[in-house]
Amino acid sequence: MADLKEIGKQAKAARYILAGLDTNTKNKALFTAAECLEADAADILAENAKDLEAGRSRSMPKGLLDRLSLTQKRISDMAEGLRQVAALPDPVGEILDTFTRPNGLVISKRRVPLGVIGIIYESRPNVTADAFGLCFKAGNAVILKGGSDAIFSNLAIEKSLHRALAQCNIPETAVQLIPSTDRAVTQEMMRLNESIDVLIPRGG
Repeated sequence: MADLKEIGKQAKAARYILAGLDTNTKNKALFTAAECLEADAADILAENAKDLEAGRSRSMPKGLLDRLSLTQKRISDMAEGLRQVAALPDPVGEILDTFTRPNGLVISKRRVPLGVIGIIYESRPNVTADAFGLCFKAGNAVILKGGSDAIFSNLAIEKSLHRALAQCNIPETAVQLIPSTDRAVTQEMMRLNESIDVLIPRGG
């Protein structure tokens, strides 16, 4: 079983570094991640083939196999998604409202990172890259729990993202995929209150 407490500890340490990154640094990392995904496409497709073969052996419905399937174009779309996130305005530090108290004290409401975000999702490998991109742009570390049907694909994508972060001297623990496919791990993840600030269940 995955050591979730250690994963949570690493994510908490990374969150403080991510919260302090400037916009240019974050955007550079997102563009680098897009390049790494495209460069690693052959490896990602090879791992995705393992997931598809396992799905066929379990008589997975055709529609679910299509959701699980990656192609060169779908990987290119994942990379383009990261580039689009990089092009978005940086939400961190945005001032939403400012008002002055009767005593002259000026108070501003501004956006700040949430901290560590946990995301539970099903067998769409593209979500691994999408979730990373959105969380990272907003200065958050993310812990991912994907569906067991896509475990090899997700691990390959995570490896590519880690390579990009390392090239940019950013902690790889900015994004961590829980490697276990044990359903009990999902329940355990939901109880990581000391590490996860926001938990997002995605899909059915």
